[in-house]
Amino acid sequence: MNTKIASIIATIRQLEGDLEAELAHRRLELAYTVDHGKVVFTEHVLKHHKQLRSPWLGYLLEARPLIVLTAPLIYSMVIPFALLDAFVSAYQLVCFPVYGIPVVRRRDYLIFDRSQLAYLNLFERFNCSFCSYGNGVISYVREVAGRTEQYWCPIKHSRRIVGAHDRYNAFADYGDAEAYNQELVELRKKLNSGE
Repeated sequence: MNTKIASIIATIRQLEGDLEAELAHRRLELAYTVDHGKVVFTEHVLKHHKQLRSPWLGYLLEARPLIVLTAPLIYSMVIPFALLDAFVSAYQLVCFPVYGIPVVRRRDYLIFDRSQLAYLNLFERFNCSFCSYGNGVISYVREVAGRTEQYWCPIKHSRRIVGAHDRYNAFADYGDAEAYNQELVELRKKLNSGE
């Protein structure tokens, strides 16, 4: 990999660490901790959150009619999400051990903590659970696909792609045959070691 690109990637990783530290600081400001996967707010904050919760009936009655009418279409998306989730899970559980690729832990991508927020009403909690599932499945699938691409075809595209996965920048440059031949084995080793 080009040394300038490697340096930029290292800087991005440092900034991601800085961002995580700042987010941890913000969690302290918002007066909550996470204990064994469960969010714990101080009693004072929890009471305040409950006071801010909008009544579910008012929430429903204030919604525009077209929003209510489109809701079944939105929620029907759970079917393709669930099918994608099931097929990708089966694929990686069968194929990844054959290739020596570490299996992606699904639970790292599907997180349902918003239902613990006392300021959300019943509909808001349901909507948040739906969005958590849909976006979690997409993130999970993206990681499975990214690992697959790193193993089988770690070559960048000829033009910039929007929203490339985290592994993409380490791939061989498009058109650089020598780098591809040299880096393919190394990229597979990194993948197999969990990097």
